[in-house]
Amino acid sequence: MHLDGSCCCGAVRFSLEAYAPAPYLRCYCSICRKTAGGGGFAINLGGQADSLVVQGEEAITVFNAAIDGEPSPVERRFCSRCGSALWAWDPRWPDLVHPFASAIDTPLPEPPESIHIMLASKPDWVRVDDGGSEERFDEYPSESLEDWHRRHGLLSTDQF
Repeated sequence: MHLDGSCCCGAVRFSLEAYAPAPYLRCYCSICRKTAGGGGFAINLGGQADSLVVQGEEAITVFNAAIDGEPSPVERRFCSRCGSALWAWDPRWPDLVHPFASAIDTPLPEPPESIHIMLASKPDWVRVDDGGSEERFDEYPSESLEDWHRRHGLLSTDQF
């Protein structure tokens, strides 16, 4: 699925092909919460890194969070002017790029369910509004981004 995205101020625009476009993961980790704001919910989609086209690259800054005191290899891209979270890229999986759903301007498919992850990092003031019916994980889910999309018939196999 072709996706177009941008930051809040319009300094950065980007496009890419996504093999996993449904925003179903809701992350409550401190990194997502502090870099994307609010209660977290920095939902990453799955895209092909070689399809990423960027306008306004001079306005992008990179942040590598620390995990257990060590720098994470994951590079989070942000607009240096307005602070919008744009995408994450990990050199351990160089073919993939993970745009934040909040930066995507293209209508995304509505996920049939949400999965709540990294709940062990959730502060007490953040409410998980799911009625207790959705899957919850203290850390990572047992199913990959690709496998979840495949199980729900949402994997764009012509792209990946």
